[in-house]
Amino acid sequence: MLLQPLGINLAVPYNEIQQNVFWFIRLPRVVLALLVGATLAVCGAGMQGLFRNPLADPGLIGIGSGASLAAVITIVAGASLFAGFQSAGALYALNIMSFLGALLAMILVYRISRQGGKSNVAIMLLAGIAVNALAGALTGLVTISASDQQLRSITFWSMGSLGGANWNNVLGVLPFCMLSIGAMPFFAKSLNALSLGESDAGHLGIRTERLKNSVMYLCAIGVGACVAVSGIIVFVGLVVPHIIRMTAGPEHKRLIWASALGGAALLTTADLISRTVAAPVEIPIGIITSIAGGPFFLYLLMKEKKKQILL
Repeated sequence: MLLQPLGINLAVPYNEIQQNVFWFIRLPRVVLALLVGATLAVCGAGMQGLFRNPLADPGLIGIGSGASLAAVITIVAGASLFAGFQSAGALYALNIMSFLGALLAMILVYRISRQGGKSNVAIMLLAGIAVNALAGALTGLVTISASDQQLRSITFWSMGSLGGANWNNVLGVLPFCMLSIGAMPFFAKSLNALSLGESDAGHLGIRTERLKNSVMYLCAIGVGACVAVSGIIVFVGLVVPHIIRMTAGPEHKRLIWASALGGAALLTTADLISRTVAAPVEIPIGIITSIAGGPFFLYLLMKEKKKQILL
């Protein structure tokens, strides 16, 4: 089926139904899983390098919650807010709103964390917890006014799923994801220097505040777009970069590209499991990644605890 448009026929029989299922159901879902998984993992690698902490994740500082809140508001009020959007406008409306929600959450957390002209990482994480709680509460308030159909869509966002994948979604998320994946490696050398500490990185000529802003904006763009098409999928940005760092080392250029491949593979596998383990019922992919990532997150916490005890 892939080779036929190129004029190559392998004489393998298939019917029109199989062809339509492949081109319009299976293939866009796989491509979307590759894009979302790679983007989440790359953003996780960037955040861990920025915070110099293997437990860092875009969701910890409210980016995912802000994007989710904006997406829920768009679902509930979308008919009136975007009534004038046509074709391309309607295609990008949810992505743009999710990005704006992620961006506003990131800016709020970043402003709160400013101390003495610099951002304090510890305060940033605590502010992220507060923003997550506030965004969750506001999401609940918006959900109260939702209709039955809108509630089903909101449930999709809250648990994460690739069940609504189509080529329109792929085209809508593609520029946002490619920007995050393509631009993050350019900051690899700066993140390597930052691992020595902000002071040492500054002595090496790294503009640390500019680096923080750039990485956080890229994460807001990527995560916001991913939430728009797949809902909240947790632990991919935490687990994949940490595993890659343990196996391939901490050098960020290698880490970022390997995390992109690992995230794409992990999410594609998780989506396969979600579709087949309880067929014909489809388990939300966020549940699969939580079951896999939760124990690993606890393992990281215990590992950090033992390090602190030894020190």
